[in-house]
Amino acid sequence: MDTTTNNPLVSVILATYNGGRFLQDQLDSLLRQTYKNIEIIALDDGSADNTVALLNQYAAKHSNFTVVINAQNLGHVKNFEKGFLLANGDYIAPCDQDDIWLPTKIEVLVKHIGGHAIAYCDSELIDGGGRLLGKKMSDIKTLTDFDNPLMYIEVGISALGHAILMTKKLALAAAPFPVIFSHDNWLGFVATLDSSVKFVDEVLVQYRLHDANLTNALDKKTRKKRAGKKRTKQEHIANARQRLKTLYDKCPGHLPEKQVIGQLYESHENYSLSNNFLRMRLFFQHRNKILLHKKYRHTELKRRLHCVKVFFKMI
Repeated sequence: MDTTTNNPLVSVILATYNGGRFLQDQLDSLLRQTYKNIEIIALDDGSADNTVALLNQYAAKHSNFTVVINAQNLGHVKNFEKGFLLANGDYIAPCDQDDIWLPTKIEVLVKHIGGHAIAYCDSELIDGGGRLLGKKMSDIKTLTDFDNPLMYIEVGISALGHAILMTKKLALAAAPFPVIFSHDNWLGFVATLDSSVKFVDEVLVQYRLHDANLTNALDKKTRKKRAGKKRTKQEHIANARQRLKTLYDKCPGHLPEKQVIGQLYESHENYSLSNNFLRMRLFFQHRNKILLHKKYRHTELKRRLHCVKVFFKMI
């Protein structure tokens, strides 16, 4: 494999779990990539369907295809982390089991990543049958460059894992991955600590929406339903504080954003009047960064209303 500067090795890390229904479409799209210096490492997390058999069929035919079977179920985040650490390439492309990559995806992102820790693209939405739904991810989320850790304070990121190319250096810096975050949310946050996230304004992935998505970037109701019973207020506070504490601990002391994250953590201790005012004040003060991912970022009134809402509700 050519690992020169002009043609660096890209490691495609494919995480699978009972994905046989759509997996072949994804595998074929990986093999159609115009960028040829790639390795594909598929990590199966205990599938009970035909996923492993399908992966082994492809591995038998392609020398750059490796299959790893986990001895026990690791879960989505830790499965990806394991794959990232096995990667041999200078760059890593996380891969879900049910999407379709357009042929130039890796080639275009390699071209644009430059000195950024992450480059990511737009996606078009398809249904379970592969039919276009007439929407792009950019119609729903704000896709833009990210260069500040406060842009990752709220859940709801735009640089989603299926659309990114990242440096191996970033993957190493992000490990160990805390399971309280999605792997892509955590990667984006860590990327902004000493680098940046670059948006490439091209559709390079078909993102599949179906009834068995392991993760669904768009449907909050589905995610909450699969999470089980509704959290109590105390459980919600504990979860918010754990997320903010994890971000605070990871953020280097020399960054001024660390103090802001620390104050947000303090404001999530309880719903006291002083904490509610502190939380709202911090959101107002840093709203252009914290709310950058929101589609209404160009509407100042909606930004301000969101800041008022956090007086009554924690993130």
